[in-house]
Amino acid sequence: PLAGASATIRLHPSMQIIRCDSSHDPTWNEFVQTSPQASFYHRAEWRTINKRCLGHESAHLGAFEDGRLVGVLPMVRLKSLLFGNLACSMPFVNYGGPCAESADTTARLLEAASTVADEWGVDYLEIRSQRHLGDRYPSSDHKVSMTIALDPDPDVLMAAFKRDQRAEIRRAAKNGFVTKFGPELVDDFYAVLSASWRELGTPIFNISYLKAVLAAFPGATRICVVYDANGVPAAGAFDGIHNGTVEGMWLGMRSDYRRQLVGYVLYWELVKHACEMGCRMFHLGRSSKDSGGEQFKKKWNAETLQLYWTYMLRTRPDLPSLNPDNPKFRLAIKAWQKLPLAATQLIGPFIARSIP
Repeated sequence: PLAGASATIRLHPSMQIIRCDSSHDPTWNEFVQTSPQASFYHRAEWRTINKRCLGHESAHLGAFEDGRLVGVLPMVRLKSLLFGNLACSMPFVNYGGPCAESADTTARLLEAASTVADEWGVDYLEIRSQRHLGDRYPSSDHKVSMTIALDPDPDVLMAAFKRDQRAEIRRAAKNGFVTKFGPELVDDFYAVLSASWRELGTPIFNISYLKAVLAAFPGATRICVVYDANGVPAAGAFDGIHNGTVEGMWLGMRSDYRRQLVGYVLYWELVKHACEMGCRMFHLGRSSKDSGGEQFKKKWNAETLQLYWTYMLRTRPDLPSLNPDNPKFRLAIKAWQKLPLAATQLIGPFIARSIP
């Protein structure tokens, strides 16, 4: 078993799988920066964020061959009385999974992840991957990601939208909304996100989590808030930026402004800003397959990519269903929607830390 940081699992004569610690962070991030399989969510800084803000143990598995890092797989343990003992790569964000230079290295990382899962005694390990990881482990295909190919000139994208979509964007722009960007807007963004998640029946994490992400990734995050004519925050988004791709992490809007098409204002300003930043792709986040969210994102000419939730099941025969669509959470969701907003902000972090 892995006793701690920097412990080694020998799975192949010429390869070592290391449980990396902070001393490996520069090498880890250099690999993530250059790997076409890696994303913002594979960055080493998430280990510290998840530990300090949420109290979760992580295992950042690095595959070294002849002293060179050739693959990574980050995973986090979530243990609670409410939802049991589980592991995820990666929780609270869109995806994770292994990134490697070869299929063989991917297989070795998965074997090492299984060893860590055994050490932690988890019920299961959920690996949120952008790629199918083979037939050895069961997987679910209920999630998709939506990505817009950007252009240096946002008007090129506008011209490519369907006529009705352009009309909705222009109609929304006439409703007096004002859009701002900047990390100083984090409090206003949290206010919008809290209200939005309360309406969905979803527990909210503490604002300190968002502030920790901002502090860990200076220059690689952006916050956007849309205000009404009276200066009230109506919608907002919190994104990461990695290798020319904007990663949509968290987004919310107050239901009072839906009829005023605040969602169209927010999305267009996000797209336009990403173009002006010189980014090449805008990943709008994941959606449930055939959901309203997927259909709305398709209006922005976003292409669909299948995601694969792969599972290593240890104590259960069936795939877990820890999501809002599970009927057993229906009453809890309805009760949460009726709580005062301040109560959800107070209680929410104790629950949200355990929901991957």
